[in-house]
Amino acid sequence: MTSTKIKTRVLFSREQDSVQHHMKFLVVTFASIIYKAEKPYAYAPYVKEMDLWMANADETHYVCPEQETEDDLLIAPFKSEKPFLHTRLSSGDLTTPVRALKFIFKMPKNFLIIYKAMRQADHIHLRCPGNMSLLGCFVQILFPKKTKTCKYAGNWDWKSKQPFTYRLQQMLLHNTFLTKNMKVLVYGTWPDKNKNILPFYTASYSEKEIISTPPRSLNGEIRILFVGSFMPSKEPITTIKVCQQLINSGHNVHLDMCGDGSEKAACDAYVASNNLQHSIVLHGNKTASQVKEMYKKAHFLVFISRSEGWPKVVAESLFWGCVPITTAVSCVPEMVGYGSRGKLVTNNATEVIAAILYYFNNPAEYNAAAEDGMQWSRQFTLEKFENDIKKILNGTHPGITNSR
Repeated sequence: MTSTKIKTRVLFSREQDSVQHHMKFLVVTFASIIYKAEKPYAYAPYVKEMDLWMANADETHYVCPEQETEDDLLIAPFKSEKPFLHTRLSSGDLTTPVRALKFIFKMPKNFLIIYKAMRQADHIHLRCPGNMSLLGCFVQILFPKKTKTCKYAGNWDWKSKQPFTYRLQQMLLHNTFLTKNMKVLVYGTWPDKNKNILPFYTASYSEKEIISTPPRSLNGEIRILFVGSFMPSKEPITTIKVCQQLINSGHNVHLDMCGDGSEKAACDAYVASNNLQHSIVLHGNKTASQVKEMYKKAHFLVFISRSEGWPKVVAESLFWGCVPITTAVSCVPEMVGYGSRGKLVTNNATEVIAAILYYFNNPAEYNAAAEDGMQWSRQFTLEKFENDIKKILNGTHPGITNSR
């Protein structure tokens, strides 16, 4: 193999006291790091979680791509001031034959980078699914004695339609012969559970944020919320048409839409051409605190998604008593109590409208759904999440001790 220059950034490095149980924590991921004034940033919800993992390590080494720019509203700096290393992987994807060839050409170098990083690590943490983490799934096989975790952020449901590379990662991670000493954190409880698989969750809010949130009255203006990417897989235009039909039927409905993406221009044009600007507002990307205030006021979240791992917006809406009308993707049915905390629908606008009208006609059931949703979602706070991560890393989590 020809010699190649490997770019590694070392940040916040300083002399460390000699510690008996010094942990070198390695993260292998497709998620890019962005630099602003030499400080590492990444996608804000990802940073919020990774700060909790990094708090349990003495030093962290990220092996992942580097990205030039990103919307400032969507990124945040890492908080850790412990030694922070970043070795850049050459990014790539398999979306076209040309890109696939480029990715294959870069594989030997990326494989070598991941191997060297894993050899030096005390704990290996994979973020799956993704093309870079696919390599990580293969390389970790060579280190059966090292402790490992994997956060599988995709849909673990084997019945769902998934890219081949995602299925391959699932098969490798699930295989207890090839993948040893690993806990794979998956969203939801699935029938294929073995000693590698640990049902898990993600938290957005602190227990300090929990306040009394009575269910909203269904008399007067009804506020509906869309939060997510304006992509075909999230069908934002369907949500707009749902609200348009409710408005045309004489219902006092207001829709707030937060997010951006390839479909936003078409959605803007549709709202304008149908003179819906006073009832449907496309806000673009908003900060987490701004979205939180919208959850508190909204009666319903309409979430029509074809592909999902952890449906973060469903969990967040439940936390604030905003009742979700949502598709049954990934672990959503479990989250909404199979209908007790919201309604499961298809992407058919008529079906979504019927679900909303059902609650209009049954306000007691709406109040019960909102209350049940808050009680369920408010179990999963950042404090519990942080404590569970600590238990996973030190081997005392019940899901680990019970599978031995």
